[in-house]
Amino acid sequence: MRSRFDQQLHKLHMNLTGMGALCEQAIAVVAKALLDQDATLLPKAYETEQRIDQMEREIEGLCMNLLLRQQPVASDLRAVSSAMRMISDMERIGDQAADIAEILGYYTGNGGLQSVDHIGDMARATIKMVTDSVESFVQSDLRMAEETIRYDDVVDALFDQVKAELTKLLVSSPDQGQRCLDLLMIAKYFERIGDHAVNVAEWVCYSITGFHPKNVKEEA
Repeated sequence: MRSRFDQQLHKLHMNLTGMGALCEQAIAVVAKALLDQDATLLPKAYETEQRIDQMEREIEGLCMNLLLRQQPVASDLRAVSSAMRMISDMERIGDQAADIAEILGYYTGNGGLQSVDHIGDMARATIKMVTDSVESFVQSDLRMAEETIRYDDVVDALFDQVKAELTKLLVSSPDQGQRCLDLLMIAKYFERIGDHAVNVAEWVCYSITGFHPKNVKEEA
């Protein structure tokens, strides 16, 4: 019985890793489409988002099977229940990458949407957060999960820099209002992706320790 459970738990880890890789890919594709002004990449973003949705359903089914048939206890139960929470945030990451692709699609045939300096940095930072949050679950690495949570400060600081850049651009070129608004929305989506990666990392902390970081802060 335990051997069967371990096999399914390994499959859960592998599927989560695959879903995380798709999230990374979705972010990377829309970032490249923006930075290279390459609209031909946008269909790949939508395709990846659909694959993320499919993997969410598959992992949810696997988790339900583990909960109902294998009846895990203690840390195993926390790991499975945490995985179910994590895939919800990962699905939202795919949605927000698709939202970025939708904004970029409006500029197809109009020369593309010229970016500002720190949006590319935000994209790379959020990819790191997604990668590390999922890897921390697979490796049961509490330190990596906690570092991912703290790394959100980097993304937030970059978001502030993007806002400052766009404010300066708007002052110097008032006719760029729509472009500034769209770039701000894209930066906000990247910032939200970072927040979802934090949520994933927090559930990793719970799966390992039995305590959710937010609850610990509220009790302190």
